Amino acid sequence: MTRVQVLVAAVDKDVDALAKQMNLETDAIIVNQCGHYEYKEYEHRGGRLRCFSMAERGVGLNRNTALMHADGELVLFSDEDIRFYHGYGEAVAEAFEKNPDADIITFNFKVDESRATYYNIKPHRIRWYNYGRYPTYAVAARRRALHGAGVSFSLLFGGGAKYSNGEDSLFLHDCLKKGLHLYAETKEIGEEVFRESTWFKGYNEKFFYDRGVLYRYLYGRLAGLWAFRFLLAHKSVVCEAVSLKQAYSWMRRGIEEASWRAVH
Repeated sequence: MTRVQVLVAAVDKDVDALAKQMNLETDAIIVNQCGHYEYKEYEHRGGRLRCFSMAERGVGLNRNTALMHADGELVLFSDEDIRFYHGYGEAVAEAFEKNPDADIITFNFKVDESRATYYNIKPHRIRWYNYGRYPTYAVAARRRALHGAGVSFSLLFGGGAKYSNGEDSLFLHDCLKKGLHLYAETKEIGEEVFRESTWFKGYNEKFFYDRGVLYRYLYGRLAGLWAFRFLLAHKSVVCEAVSLKQAYSWMRRGIEEASWRAVH
């Protein structure tokens, strides 16, 4: 069977216990951002686990480190709070066998309703108009396709970075830009163990400002239009504490900063 390797982003975790907690059944690379440097390797349920502890922070750096060390034919990105279902490795391998031209496939996970941004009801192609809904832990990929395209995760966005989140959307954006083929599969292969978000502190000024910066990177000169579309579509949730006008003003400020940086 095609070799699947899970790439786990962790922060301050016991790497010896993590494999059992996550129900890992395949090879895996765990990058643990914990304030010190260490490397260890062990076997769990027939899989080889390589654990890299590092002092630096930032989810983009974490995922890039795991991807740099990856050697599996298929890689499955994950977070420390994911628990996989039995047989996930076979499900991932079978999906790629069924879609031989796929470079990336996203899968379903059971998550808390407050964090649900997508659920694949039927298999479909992921394109420019629908790529922005998927978290990184939903993504599996052919390693050679990622390395060949030279794609990596932004160090500016995500937990531990300057801007709150968005590294997942930027990554898929770059994959599409490089011509990779992205698909969505309906198989549910795991669940998220609920925890408090490490970055979300409410729909406040920073949330809207950071999203404005992200939209400039994603949509270029159309960022303002997409920002307004986002606020209209989700105003009952995101504009509960602030007015739509104020939220848009904060997003515009983020867009303008990112635009200034792009030309200086």
